[in-house]
Amino acid sequence: MDAKIIGNLKIGDEVFLSGIIYTCRDQAHKRMVETLAMKGVLPFDIRGQVIYYCGPTRAPQGRVIGSCGPTTSNRMDEFVEPLLEAGLKGMVGKGSRSEGVIKAIRKHKAVYFLTFAGCGALLSRYVKKATCVAYKDLGPEGILRLEVEDFPLIVAVDCQGGSIYG
Repeated sequence: MDAKIIGNLKIGDEVFLSGIIYTCRDQAHKRMVETLAMKGVLPFDIRGQVIYYCGPTRAPQGRVIGSCGPTTSNRMDEFVEPLLEAGLKGMVGKGSRSEGVIKAIRKHKAVYFLTFAGCGALLSRYVKKATCVAYKDLGPEGILRLEVEDFPLIVAVDCQGGSIYG
């Protein structure tokens, strides 16, 4: 995600994202942060990327992906700072973030988006391609590279640390 675009986003803005996002939940976050702590190489270049807190269901016949709604974001809060330091620029999920995460978002000029909870089947229609890139052993918690088109988002925390939660 481009720094200039991030800099222009304000809380409450509606965004329709087209491009690449990576699904990543608790266990994948833990592995990535452990890898960074050991000075290892992450399974994808995280610089400028967006992570979607999501564990999609298996794709039904004829579909790219199954239901892929957001999971609760604050479960990933403990992992955010090292990933932002490594170059992560965006996160997508549901729910509020801790003060520590909001400060880290401001420090690293990143952004946190919300997407629609309870609408996983609908959100799957915006996914044009899904490829497992890491941690296949984690099943739905493995990391998928999603190509999305007009994926609906709302800016919940902007790069100045403004939050729709107050």
